[in-house]
Amino acid sequence: MRAHRMPFGATVEDGHVRFRLWAPALDALAIEISGVEGPLPMQRLADGWFELVTDRARAGTNYRYRLPDGLRVPDPASRHQPVDVHGPSQVVDPSKYRWRDHYWRGRPWHEAVVYELHVGTFTPEGTFAAIIGKLDHLVALGVTAIELMPVAEFAGTRNWGYDGVLPYAPDRSYGQPDDLKDLVQAAHERGLMVLLDVVYNHLGPEGNYLHRYAPQFFTERHHTPWGAAMNFDGSDSGPVREFFAHNALYWIEEFHLDDLRLDAVQTILDDSPRHILAEIAERVQAAVPERTVHLVLENGDNEAEWLVRSRTGHPRWYAAQWNDDVHHTLHVALTGERGGYYADFGDTTKLGRSLAEGFVFQGEFASFWNARRGEPSAHLPPGAFVAFLQNHDQIGNRAFGERIHHIAAPEAVRAAAAVYLLLPQVPMLFMGEEWAAPQPFLFFADFAGDLAEAVRNGRRNEFARFEEFADPARRARIPDPLAEQTYLQSKLDWDDRTKTPNDAWLDWYRRILLVREVNLVPLLPRIKQGGAFEVSGDGIVHVWWRFGGGTLDLAANLSAEARQGFPPPRGQVLWTEGEISPTQVSGPWAVRWSIDA
Repeated sequence: MRAHRMPFGATVEDGHVRFRLWAPALDALAIEISGVEGPLPMQRLADGWFELVTDRARAGTNYRYRLPDGLRVPDPASRHQPVDVHGPSQVVDPSKYRWRDHYWRGRPWHEAVVYELHVGTFTPEGTFAAIIGKLDHLVALGVTAIELMPVAEFAGTRNWGYDGVLPYAPDRSYGQPDDLKDLVQAAHERGLMVLLDVVYNHLGPEGNYLHRYAPQFFTERHHTPWGAAMNFDGSDSGPVREFFAHNALYWIEEFHLDDLRLDAVQTILDDSPRHILAEIAERVQAAVPERTVHLVLENGDNEAEWLVRSRTGHPRWYAAQWNDDVHHTLHVALTGERGGYYADFGDTTKLGRSLAEGFVFQGEFASFWNARRGEPSAHLPPGAFVAFLQNHDQIGNRAFGERIHHIAAPEAVRAAAAVYLLLPQVPMLFMGEEWAAPQPFLFFADFAGDLAEAVRNGRRNEFARFEEFADPARRARIPDPLAEQTYLQSKLDWDDRTKTPNDAWLDWYRRILLVREVNLVPLLPRIKQGGAFEVSGDGIVHVWWRFGGGTLDLAANLSAEARQGFPPPRGQVLWTEGEISPTQVSGPWAVRWSIDA
């Protein structure tokens, strides 16, 4: 039995259901239970808590809380919403699910090859169940971990997931909670880890009723891009901290997940003596000592302190961080784009530093941010960073959702992919990358009324400051994020895998990931810190990492020009992309990996 016991929500126990809600702004509270006449009053406990224990509810019973003014609201800790964010919650008894993967203990982080996917657009059906049928494809590809974009209940039937408002309930458009458990179990049966993206920095704009009965969930002491911050450090912050700490434990324990990726933690603002990020990590580690569980960050501030290792080499708090700097330097090399933050990543020295040491900025001034950025990171092992050429943000935040192969030459894309896929950092692919999927990945949502109009206009106005969108007519061609067609355009077509040239891309990805599995994964635990790098005057980047008495070596010419002075290989050549002459002259987009063991 895997059931996480929470101090709130609906809990099935000994023929009863215990309902519990923190509503410090109310003096009275009632609950409506399907099949029971009239609302039932709840007992007011100390510190703003309300409780009812009753035998008039069971697993499958719908319920919602009724405020004194008559407003009916869902349970913020709902395990399932059978209708939508505004509808009733449903009692779930997790002990009824029959797990078969009791043998599963996880996988070590250095074996991770991550595949990020959006449940709704990964398959035509857009469900947890449909993903199961694609797992064998991912295993054959060389993937060892799937990462689901956020699945918490959101308004409407389509969303990226970052507008979730009920963080304990897998969105009903993707299936039942047991369907997600089926997916996790099927992945484990194939040796795949399952990661989940979780959002603890804000709640979505529709369906969040917390301000009506627990305004203490938010604080005006800190502000984020979404408004008032989550209250992690005020006098009433205890229940808020518990709400999110238990959410992390819930996914790990009740759904047997292997990893959580915490979204945009630079906006999780906490001045308390024990930062909520430290508390979450420590409580997760303590909860499942028998399993290997990993925690990953997205952190725009590039704070290396969260990635430090203990004396035994294990993460003190977080295993890794998404490394935007690798993406930015590779993207600029491939496309020549210099707008926005790309202006800070346009030289080969920064490319070398991101590949060798993780962060480009390690306390230096960054012009786009108009501030010093980052912390020293060269002492960290490469596995503390997740490297990628594409992800949902870097594709979807483009006006037309172009993937990298839509805007860069095929030989350039292969060269950059050959760099990041064999990098000692943990590689992450975005769904469909492996066959150069022709579909874009667009920004989409499913709001109505004034909110829909605000999102639609905000999306187009966001691009008004870019020169290429100065013309209002061009901005008007940006796909409407509220249109169902925008969502449908983003769905993968799995028949494309067998078409030309997509099949050749797929074969290429399979071959290079096999090289990683056979030649690199066994030595990665022996690379204890970042590498060294140099850049030739001709623009060739050369990076190497020491492991015991050996060296892993990368030389790359990520340009459309031939270059002089390509360094000779060290020992065995693992992979070559592009042309390299015996006199060490490289052709355009040339990459060579070699190893001297």
